[in-house]
Amino acid sequence: MDIGFCGPGLMGAPMIRHLLRAGHTVWVWNRTREKARALVADGAQVVDAPHDLRRHAQSVFLCVSDTRAVEEVVFGPGGLLGDDPAGASAGRVRWIVDHSSISPVATRQYAACVARYGIGWIDAPVSGGVPGAEAGTLAVMAGGEAADIAQLEPVIGAYAARVTHMGEAGAGQMTKLCNQAIVCATVAGIAEAVGLAQAAGIDASRLPQALAGGWADSVLLRTFVPRMTESGHAPLGSLRTFQKDIDTVADAARSTGAVVPVVGTVQQLLRLGAAMGLADADLAAFIDIVRPQANTAPRGQ
Repeated sequence: MDIGFCGPGLMGAPMIRHLLRAGHTVWVWNRTREKARALVADGAQVVDAPHDLRRHAQSVFLCVSDTRAVEEVVFGPGGLLGDDPAGASAGRVRWIVDHSSISPVATRQYAACVARYGIGWIDAPVSGGVPGAEAGTLAVMAGGEAADIAQLEPVIGAYAARVTHMGEAGAGQMTKLCNQAIVCATVAGIAEAVGLAQAAGIDASRLPQALAGGWADSVLLRTFVPRMTESGHAPLGSLRTFQKDIDTVADAARSTGAVVPVVGTVQQLLRLGAAMGLADADLAAFIDIVRPQANTAPRGQ
């Protein structure tokens, strides 16, 4: 398939490489052009604006930062459909696959807007982080028409181990919010446990070994304890991303009447982290928010 891909960042770049290795032709755009050009050696082709993808791509994949970025890439000036408000032509594009984590409400609005072009919108946020993207084992939670998802599932399978159709447009994004509620609360809990162990004089780096096979064992425990107790790990993302997602979880809870007291606490922790200047720190910086600073050496020391 001829594919357009907007957003070759930490997650998007390895996803694009998997698509290329699977034999697809991939046209890439990124606001920072150097990130797109870095994929030329892998076989990608670079375009100047999302609008240029209309003449090349049958499907356009998005992996950008937030709701506003998705709207700009698709509907803004120079965007995929931004210069055609009447919906007269979408070129070759038949599907938009959004791997970003954004508002379910906005997703439903965007799906309705592109439908007038005859384009199917699949909201397909992912879980598995950078390691999952690099290994091609991401979990994809999808919303949209079943027929559209069936058409794109073999393509998405280049970098995903599983695609689960959760319902109509927006259902994928709502499922990702459930995922993020679990992940953010769990990472915050791991940080508290590491801080407790360190304050008590226990070697916190041995927690994964000690808890292996028990109920507290998890991929998150094995991933984040080393990051919270050692230096030198490549970043997985930033606390700013967690804060954006958990704020969206809180908004969804208000709109649905769901009760999420743990999410509210994590939301306050992330706001405290931002006030401490940690918004752009790695996700493991939860430990720097909860650890008693006066009693414990900085992470990795």
